[in-house]
Formats: sequence, C-alpha cells, structure tokens
Amino acid sequence: MPRTPHRLAAEPPPTVKEALRKRIPRQDLPAFGVVIALRMTAQQVENAVTGWMADTAGTPARFQILSLLWASGASGVPHKDIVHALEVTRATVSGLMAALERDGLVTSAIDRDDRRNLIAHLTARGRAMFEKAIDSNLTSLRAAFATLSADELGTLDSLLQRLRAGFAALKDRPGHRR
Repeated sequence: MPRTPHRLAAEPPPTVKEALRKRIPRQDLPAFGVVIALRMTAQQVENAVTGWMADTAGTPARFQILSLLWASGASGVPHKDIVHALEVTRATVSGLMAALERDGLVTSAIDRDDRRNLIAHLTARGRAMFEKAIDSNLTSLRAAFATLSADELGTLDSLLQRLRAGFAALKDRPGHRR
C-alpha cells in the first residue's frame, strides 16, 4: 500500500508567526525561517522521491540497497555493511533484503571466509530494474533542478554540507537531546 505523503503548511499561521516574532530574538528569526523552509523543502523532496521510487525501485531504502549492490559489481556487499550505509537496524535490513530476495532482485549467501556474515548480490533482474530506475528518476531529477544553474547547484550543495556539519556538531554538545 503506497504511503500517504506528509503535507506541511507553507509557513506557520499568522498568529504563530507573530507570537514567534515576539519570543525569538530578532537576530535569530532568519535562521528560524530557514529551518522552517528547509523542513518544508525536505518533506517535499521526500514525497517526490518516494513517488518516483514507487514506480521503479519501490522505496528509497530499496533503491539505496540496490545502488550499493550495483556499485559493488560481482563482489557483493555484506549485510552488515548495508546496515551501516543505511544507518538502520539489522532487523530493518533483514526485512528489506527478504522482500528484495522474494522479488528476485537480490540473492544472499553465507560468506565463505566468515560464516557469520551474509553477502548480498544483485541478480540480473535486479540490475536491469535498478538501471531502469536510474534512467526514469534522472528525468524527474533534471526537471526538478531545471531552474538552477550548475554553479547554483554547487553553491546549494556546499551550503547544505555546511549546514549538515553544523547540525551534526550539535549531537556532541553536552545536554543535547536526540
């Protein structure tokens, strides 16, 4: 069953905006506005990408797994490396892998060197489906970014990397809650 996309309002209601203006120091209002715009944009991107994936790989998580296996070529990828790459639990990866195996897109086998590990490989069907997903989603991606120049995309990427680093640094601060 397809997931219903989340919908966020374009901005807080006027009464909330006014109350925030009174509560938040003037110098912090631009950053607060950026956080709201960023969250809305992230949700809109998530909804779009999830929609694109529904017609190809199924979900973004499945696409990520297939991309790891596709890039690995014939060597395959240990399940534990997939857990690390997706930053999810082993149980989540086990469920995703079971579904991908049922669909005939991947196979998993015990590692000859370490029997505690499972190594995943992309099947021919999985490779064909993943490459079709790339082509199909590339068309949508180009359309989504058509209004930005290559320089603007580079600037946006740089700014987002810096912002991610700033938020990542927060988790190391004393008293920070996850």
